[in-house]
Amino acid sequence: MNTLPKRRLSSLLITGVALSLLGTGTANAATPVPAPAAEKASNAERAAAAKEVAQGSVQAPPRGKAAATHNPLYKTGVLPTLKCSPGGIRKGSSASYRQFMTRVNTCLNNAWKRQFKKARLSFSKPRLRFVTKSVKSPCGGWPTGAAGMYCSANRTMYIAVTKQAIREGFALGAAKLMAHEYAHHVQTISGIGPNYYFPSYHRARGKARLELSRRFELQADCMSTAFLRSVRSTLPVRAYEWEGMLDWIRQNGHKTWPQNDHGKGYSQVYWAKRGYSSGGLRMCNTWTAPDRRVA
Repeated sequence: MNTLPKRRLSSLLITGVALSLLGTGTANAATPVPAPAAEKASNAERAAAAKEVAQGSVQAPPRGKAAATHNPLYKTGVLPTLKCSPGGIRKGSSASYRQFMTRVNTCLNNAWKRQFKKARLSFSKPRLRFVTKSVKSPCGGWPTGAAGMYCSANRTMYIAVTKQAIREGFALGAAKLMAHEYAHHVQTISGIGPNYYFPSYHRARGKARLELSRRFELQADCMSTAFLRSVRSTLPVRAYEWEGMLDWIRQNGHKTWPQNDHGKGYSQVYWAKRGYSSGGLRMCNTWTAPDRRVA
């Protein structure tokens, strides 16, 4: 859903809110993506990464299509089991929601830092900012109805503290929302976004553009659930909540979007289950998957 002028679309990844039914729903992810304008952000981070490459401690991300199809992250194996005990979300408490999301973000930092080290890729944490009203970022204005926004220009996740999220207090759905946003950061710093997807999306038109968008979003779905698997014992991920969330996604995951740029509900479930059952990023390579798997 492109809500900003093309010149401002560079580096913008957004997670939009969808209704949570019976406490088992989850927020959907919308990505108004990239015209290939320059990422202005992280000059210091880029310089630090370049220094690491020069010193030989890390490798530079692949360029072109290989950044997506043969990313070094795919060879890092399963995300190892990680202790992550963020507690619950007290219904009606914004402080509890912020605390929960902050703790989940810490777990995500720990999990992904390990994977990037195994891949010999430079790692940097995203910034996290909670907002209670519309704000502007270097990527542009706040999209109507959004629950969160990842802006790669300043590598910041903006998480909205909404009445709905506070009222429902559905911890697994909130954790998946955070993990999906974080996955867009992973796609950015590993080169998948800036070295292939962003410029390819900008050049593509019609059905080809929609398919690229689906591959990008479905990969983030898979990466998010690979993380959930790694913390399933301590988060925890309860079987009945997991199955209920998948049922909701299967029935409703595609209904939020006017175009099929996120995948049908069954495609979203396929990649969510693939990430959760394997825990390995090789299984999240949507870029080489047949068309029917990214429908």
